[in-house]
Amino acid sequence: QNKDALLCLLTDVIDAEVMDAAPHLNVIANYAVGYNNIDLEAATERSIMVANTPGVLTDTTADLAFALLMACARRIVEADQFMRKGNYRGWSPMLLLGSDVHHKTLGLVGFGRIGQAMAERALGFRMKVLYHDQTRLPERIEKQYHAEYRQLPDLLRESDFVSLHVPLADSTLHLIGSEQLSLMKPTAILINTSRGPVVDEKALVAALENSQIGGAGLDVYESEPDFQPELAQMSNVVMLPHVASASVETRTKMAVMAAENACAAVRGEMPPNIVNPSAGPS
Repeated sequence: QNKDALLCLLTDVIDAEVMDAAPHLNVIANYAVGYNNIDLEAATERSIMVANTPGVLTDTTADLAFALLMACARRIVEADQFMRKGNYRGWSPMLLLGSDVHHKTLGLVGFGRIGQAMAERALGFRMKVLYHDQTRLPERIEKQYHAEYRQLPDLLRESDFVSLHVPLADSTLHLIGSEQLSLMKPTAILINTSRGPVVDEKALVAALENSQIGGAGLDVYESEPDFQPELAQMSNVVMLPHVASASVETRTKMAVMAAENACAAVRGEMPPNIVNPSAGPS
């Protein structure tokens, strides 16, 4: 009740009831880039500043997203399990054939920091990069990343890999559903390291069961920690437990940034990474 600052995780639901239980609360410092776990409107109404930890996890998340892409394309998890089960009997020309990544087309849905970092990695594999965002970016940025803008349906039709990098909002809830999945190539792979509810998980299961798409690499789920149980039975799905930013270096930077946000607010200053500046000091 007497606390001025709250440091919280993405898994902590901070609603109006929590805020009212802490009448002296001045700042909520989220240990995450996303802040959909916080009732931002309620915080702003109570002049409670909300801050997040952007930027520091960009490269680490992009590394993980590209690792998922590679794991799905080259069937790395299947191959590892094959070896651990003692099934290897020697080289075979048809054993665990996957698909190439180099020279393929990568479609990036969301072209902010992480989407652009993914584009940088894709260029190293000489991939064609397409992107979709709410608005088309300036030509200089497109040239910098050798990226071509597409409307979402066209991106889905053309891409061999589709990687999602959008925040969770009303406009992105179930952004990828049955209709969108039906547009993808039957060999295409969907990668999601953004937020689980961006994908209609039941629709994804149906698309995989019906071979509408070739596979999926998932780090996030619609109702974490729960997920559609069918996913765990599919050999063409690679599943991770929301670890996109899970490197020692990045998690340390996130902790420091969250603490700096809280300390700034307690000192009466605007937190460096405030997301509702209207709640800050005038």
